[in-house]
Amino acid sequence: MAIIRERIIGNQRLILGDCLSVMPSLLQFDALVTDPPYGIGEGGKKNKSRGKLAKVGNYKSDEWDQTTCDEHIDFARGISKSQIIFGGNYYDLPPTPCWLIWDKQNGNNDFADCEMAWTNLNKAVRRVHWLWNGMIRKGSDVRQHPTQKPLGVMEWCIGHLPENAQTVLDPFMGSGTTLVACEKLGLSGTGIERDPDYFEVACERVYQQSKQKDLFCGLDDTNEQMTQGALFDG
Repeated sequence: MAIIRERIIGNQRLILGDCLSVMPSLLQFDALVTDPPYGIGEGGKKNKSRGKLAKVGNYKSDEWDQTTCDEHIDFARGISKSQIIFGGNYYDLPPTPCWLIWDKQNGNNDFADCEMAWTNLNKAVRRVHWLWNGMIRKGSDVRQHPTQKPLGVMEWCIGHLPENAQTVLDPFMGSGTTLVACEKLGLSGTGIERDPDYFEVACERVYQQSKQKDLFCGLDDTNEQMTQGALFDG
């Protein structure tokens, strides 16, 4: 499946399409920062059963997290230098000295206490505490995807990349948190998402972040390019 729609917002390129079909047309990136499916069934129906402090959001029910995406990750690693992959413990990746650990401080529920991001970075294991438990959470994020990461956590992860890393790929963009973080940090991000609803959510979030940046930088131009096509190529 080729690119269906494409938008350039601020320094970010957002692509609607299947990443395995889109990535061969992309160039090399300084970094891969992504949160692919873990293959543990974290779709909307399962997520609705979770949580004790507040009613869990009624996310879309689909089959996107039934299997891992090994071929997709292998290709993405081949076109990137530094790599941060959430859920890397579910993938067949090389040994690493540096895992990035997010301690969710989420209390009494059946979610994992932590999530782990595999990296190919040459540094020690690092951990961040970031509360993410129903309505009780650090930051002002509005959760719009069942596995959405807090913006602060993604900023923290990106902060571990080499200083010369300026271009970032996220082939599993979801609601766009990686690209929002890139826009906030002044990096150029490319995100790919195959679900048109989440693609629109990501576009809006990046646009809102770009407007905040414009208040300080005096930038007011948001360019948009769209390419129409079929959603799935069978």
